[in-house]
Amino acid sequence: MGAPAYARQALRWFAASATAALTTLVLIWLGASSAIAGMVFLVLVVWWAAQAGIVLSIYTALLCALCFDYYFLPPVRTLRLEGAQAWVAMVSFALSCAVVSRLSERARQKAIQAEQRQADVGKLYALSQEMMLFEDADRLLRDLPGVIDRIFALEGVVLYVGDYDRFYSSTGAAPASVHAHMQAVTQGLNPTIAPFAGFQTAALALGLKPVGALSWRPNSLSLEVATAVTAQVSIAVARAIAMAATTRIEAAREADRLRTALIDSLTHELRTPLTSIRAASTTLLETGGLDEAGRLEMVRVINEEAERLDQLIGEAVEMAEIDANVVRVKMSSIHPRALLDEAVEESRKVLARHKVTVLPGAADDPSGIDKPAWFDPHLLGRVLRHLLENVAGHTPPGSRVTLSSKRTEDRLEFCVEDNGPGIDAQDLPLIFDKFYRGKGGAKLRKGSGMGLAITRAILKVHGGGIEASSLPGGGARFRFWVPLIDKEPSRQ
Repeated sequence: MGAPAYARQALRWFAASATAALTTLVLIWLGASSAIAGMVFLVLVVWWAAQAGIVLSIYTALLCALCFDYYFLPPVRTLRLEGAQAWVAMVSFALSCAVVSRLSERARQKAIQAEQRQADVGKLYALSQEMMLFEDADRLLRDLPGVIDRIFALEGVVLYVGDYDRFYSSTGAAPASVHAHMQAVTQGLNPTIAPFAGFQTAALALGLKPVGALSWRPNSLSLEVATAVTAQVSIAVARAIAMAATTRIEAAREADRLRTALIDSLTHELRTPLTSIRAASTTLLETGGLDEAGRLEMVRVINEEAERLDQLIGEAVEMAEIDANVVRVKMSSIHPRALLDEAVEESRKVLARHKVTVLPGAADDPSGIDKPAWFDPHLLGRVLRHLLENVAGHTPPGSRVTLSSKRTEDRLEFCVEDNGPGIDAQDLPLIFDKFYRGKGGAKLRKGSGMGLAITRAILKVHGGGIEASSLPGGGARFRFWVPLIDKEPSRQ
């Protein structure tokens, strides 16, 4: 008990003494009879019993009994009792004080218990509400010990999940002995809440299935509250495990769906150029009366469709590499302008009928125009080629295409703009999804719908991102970025 608690206790004892003395003086001044004095003193004892407990009420009763005997029972101003009436009055007063003090103390304790139960119910409700807010299973398990620690004002909470064989703590790692004990409690499915190494440990179970164990310190939770907490945590852990299992199932279903979509898309897209190639080659083989112009046209068809077939196969391979998480970033010190020039050069065939301009750099950052930066030129080159192919396929001949780069405080940005028809507002939120080709692309049967999805996936691996927008005066803008690194990563 600290100094403030001692001070409050001393103040209560002083107040009890003062009220007994003041009450006596008032009764003497009023000339009260012994019966009235006894009733007033009894009320005073009951009041202190209700306010401060039975110990202080007994002290007050002794003071009141002495004052009652000395000032109001004959012979007055002595502590002796003479006559049967005086003895009956004193004994009745003493018994009444004892009974009412006990009853008042019991009522006070019940009121305290009711308040404590109300507070516990409020804390349990707060715990259940906070647990319901978590939608991510890993975060729920990671943060749950801290939530319990905070709501119930504990000094440490450790959660053990048997299915994962993993511990989660609110205040760092608990002793290894506590971990071993929690594992043993889980395996033995002993629901008894028992102390161990300063921690209270209880098994977590859903029905007859053990799901883990919960330990906390100090031992400030009542048995009822601890039982309720472990029951709620058991449900939360089971829910988290079910959420994780559902996520895995959904991920597997999504992978199967994407795999099926990829096969369907590739089957359809591959058949188109193959059909054209077979038709052109059959014409060359079986038609002897073709003139030179006709033969050249068939050869051109075969060449273009073969290139298209090669592009489709390349995109499928890229998507497979990304899905398999085998893409790795290999940093090099490159000038951003050199990356843009190289991408335009490699895409010159698809952009042959477009007006391409590479801007020297951001007007508001002339100092960063010629400075090299560290990034993966192979990955960003693939991103630029996909974007340029997308522009070439969705803009009419003669359209203007502008490429630029600039530095910001923490990232290197690239921009590809055109003055074509722009992007439909309904397509804009979906153009980076796999196999989505938009209304125009689906109608014209252009592309496989994988190019923009590949760019976003590549940039994610590189720690960057991409966004698309339609320009007010017509056209589209693709802006992507990667972290700005000026020094060699291994030497930072």
